[in-house]
Amino acid sequence: MLNIDLHCHSTISDGLLTPSRLIEHAALRGVEVLALTDHDDVTGLVEARIAAREKNITLINGVEISVTWRGRTLHILGLGIDPEYPPLQQGLASIRAGRVERARNIAAQLDRFGITGSFEGAYAFAGDGRLIGRTHFARFLVAKGHAKDVRSVFKKYLIKGKPGYAPHQWTTLAEAIGWIRGSGGQAIIAHPARYQLGKNVLEALLNEFCELGGVGLEVISPSHTPDQINLFAHHAQRLNLLASCGSDYHGPGESYFDLGQLPPLPAGCTPVWRDWKIELALS
Repeated sequence: MLNIDLHCHSTISDGLLTPSRLIEHAALRGVEVLALTDHDDVTGLVEARIAAREKNITLINGVEISVTWRGRTLHILGLGIDPEYPPLQQGLASIRAGRVERARNIAAQLDRFGITGSFEGAYAFAGDGRLIGRTHFARFLVAKGHAKDVRSVFKKYLIKGKPGYAPHQWTTLAEAIGWIRGSGGQAIIAHPARYQLGKNVLEALLNEFCELGGVGLEVISPSHTPDQINLFAHHAQRLNLLASCGSDYHGPGESYFDLGQLPPLPAGCTPVWRDWKIELALS
């Protein structure tokens, strides 16, 4: 069995390790096939691929696209994409521009609760010119003593009903899947349990996802309990969707799973990599 991890992040989005450092860590963890899936950005793939060749790791070109569906934020993974595909590049650039607007709105909400300087503080954690997200605000809030760690920030701030929440309209499910498919990739719903969808809403999402050309579910995720893993394995089998697995690794101290620290897919699942021609150090 190959050690496969198909969901992780670098400093290009909200990870703590640069793409090359991430690859080095993956090698230490025994990962043989890794997908770099930064949020709404693919610029880390070139650096990651150079490092992956040196470490004899097969790198899968990936991205995690922010989507609004029925007023909810979803994340759709694109695996095996062509990062140079113009509609994908243009679409991701538009989403990143929207992230700046959302960041200003988050900062304005935090200002109302007496937490000032968060916009500049979050950007200090993001780095100049890099994508900005809620995780950067979370790191700022931890640094200022408002929470003990990044995980606990999201229980107190930045989510609906809490200080710092700012609604935002991302791209549509149809657009995200279209960009992924047009680039030659496979569209996967990331950590589906995280969205806390009721039975009927989940069924509606899965049906629409399939109709639009989506092909897979992330069955193994640190966001999933054992019962939820079995539930999404069942949905994958029932709808003939491929099953994926990923640690959603962001860096030391911020992730529930380390790279490659994944249980096997449940019996009966068809892995997303079934038809991939996997060769170590694949160019």
